[in-house]
Parts: sequence; structure tokens; C-alpha cells
Amino acid sequence: MKKSAILFLATTITCQAFTLQSREITVIEKKQTGVSDSSENTTIIIGNDFFRFDGNDSLVIIKMGSRGLNILETLEGKKIDIEKYETEAPAEREPDKDWDQDWEEQEHYRGSRHFRGHWSGLEVGFNNYIHVASMTLPEEISYMTLNASKSNCFNLNFSQVNIGFSRHTGLVTGIGLNWNNYRFEDMNSITVGTDGIVGVLIPDNSVPVKKSKFNSLYLNVPLMFEAQIPAGYSGRLNIAAGVIGGLKLNAWTKLVYEDGEKIRTNGDYNLNLLRGGVTARIGYENFMIYGTYYLTPWFQDLKGPNGYNLEPFEIGLAFTFND
Repeated sequence: MKKSAILFLATTITCQAFTLQSREITVIEKKQTGVSDSSENTTIIIGNDFFRFDGNDSLVIIKMGSRGLNILETLEGKKIDIEKYETEAPAEREPDKDWDQDWEEQEHYRGSRHFRGHWSGLEVGFNNYIHVASMTLPEEISYMTLNASKSNCFNLNFSQVNIGFSRHTGLVTGIGLNWNNYRFEDMNSITVGTDGIVGVLIPDNSVPVKKSKFNSLYLNVPLMFEAQIPAGYSGRLNIAAGVIGGLKLNAWTKLVYEDGEKIRTNGDYNLNLLRGGVTARIGYENFMIYGTYYLTPWFQDLKGPNGYNLEPFEIGLAFTFND
């Protein structure tokens, strides 16, 4: 590069504030540019090495932030190399409050852009429900008692949005599908009676019932705060908690008889269209244990089983795809 062009560039930058703009960060540097010139080498430094130019007849080095470009003139032609530098505050330098603040803001912003929470993925677990903080149901609705070991859930969380506060803390939201399978302990089913209230359905006894269950499908949207704590050499312990909302997509009962006949009956079963609750999870890297408890009424007012309301919950394992 011609010497006059280098000096012209240095003079222009010296006379104005330098603005560094990129897709990730914008820095307005208020310091004056330092320029040193010699017959063999020209160096231009803006700020505290935010931008650095070193040039002579055979080598040009341009460094901006954590990236550098080296252009070497050889007998075979130009040789271009791209280098990556560590971005950190210099250990030995005079105190500079403005630069410190700018550097900390850069690191904080870059870290928040790289935050990745733990929501998207697959979840499997067990579900049940309680009445007035007890899993022992009133005698009037004993037909709702579940076989807990065979009442399970499967969730597919296929969309995730991260809102980072730093590299390892932030908010996580997204969208997921939640399948709940409630396996009744007895061989009864449920139905909505002529009075508009959920009640017991006793199947025809001519053929024994093998199993009976109640299923639901929801679209779930969470909002959780997550913190990631260093654990071990390179792994992290992840802790998240927040609220979750559900939109009912479908509900149905299913009877399976001993002779193989299956009867599925779709309906709304007086379930509210929306439900909300609290959720939490803890785990290491992409393996989590999660739990969700729904606080809002599951059934419409006074239209649940015999007029009672139940509060569903689930607990299980999650395998996330946050990377």
C-alpha cells in the first residue's frame, strides 16, 4: 500500500470519532487515534487495540476486534492469512474508565447473544392429578383413580427462543406438543352426561375390558428463567423455572377389549380451552429432570367429574437439543 494513502487514512481517522459497526456489536470510540510513522513501518492504533493497522512494503496486518487479516508480499505473489485473537482486557495498561465500560458492555452483549437454554427436545414421564392437594380422590369420583405406573406423557418441544442476559443466564420460551395418557385403575371409562357433567361410563360386560384410558393433546408455551452453573471440566449444571401455558387441541377416551376390539371416542370432556401452571427443570448438559404442575382449573366450573375439579401434574426426563 502506498505510504501517502496510509497517512491520508490515519489523518482522516484522527480527525473524527471512530464507529465500529458489525452484526453483533456497535462501539463508538471517543479516544484520539495514535499514529506513529517511520521509514520502514506505519502503525495506526484506534482505541486500545480495537483496530490496529501495521503496514510496510512487504507485510500488512489489519486487526479488528478478535479477527485479523495478514497480507504478505512474496516472490510467488500475495499470501493472505486470517487469524483469530483472544478478546480480553489488556492486563497492563493505564486505567481507562470509558474503555473498561465499553469492553464490559461488549463482552456482556456477545455473551447474551450466545446464550442457549434447554427447552427444545423430547420429554417422557408420568402424569397424574390431585384434588385439594391430595392424590386420594373423593369416593364420588373414585372411578377417576389412575394406574400411576401406566399413566404416562410424551412431549415434543420443536421450537425454542433464547433471550440472553449473559452467556449463561437468560429467558427461554418456545412451542411444544404435550400428549397425556391417563390409564384408569378400574375398567370403566368417562362420558359427559345429559346434565352436562362428566361422569362414569360402565362398558358392556359381554366382553371383558382389557384397559381403559383418557387422553389429551395440548400445545404448550413456557417462559422460564435459566441459569447455567459450571460443573466438572467443561460441563454445566442447568437450572430453570417459570410458567407454562397450554392450549387444548384434542381429548378422547379409548377402550380396549380382551378380544382386540378398540373403541375411541373424541370429545371435549368439559376441559377448559386454556390451562396454566408452573414448571421447573434441573440437569447436566442436555439431560434434564423436569416437573410441571397446572394451577388453573382443568375442567370447566362445576362440570368436571361429578362437579369436582382436578389439578394435573407430570414429572419426567428431558433430552434437549439446545446446541
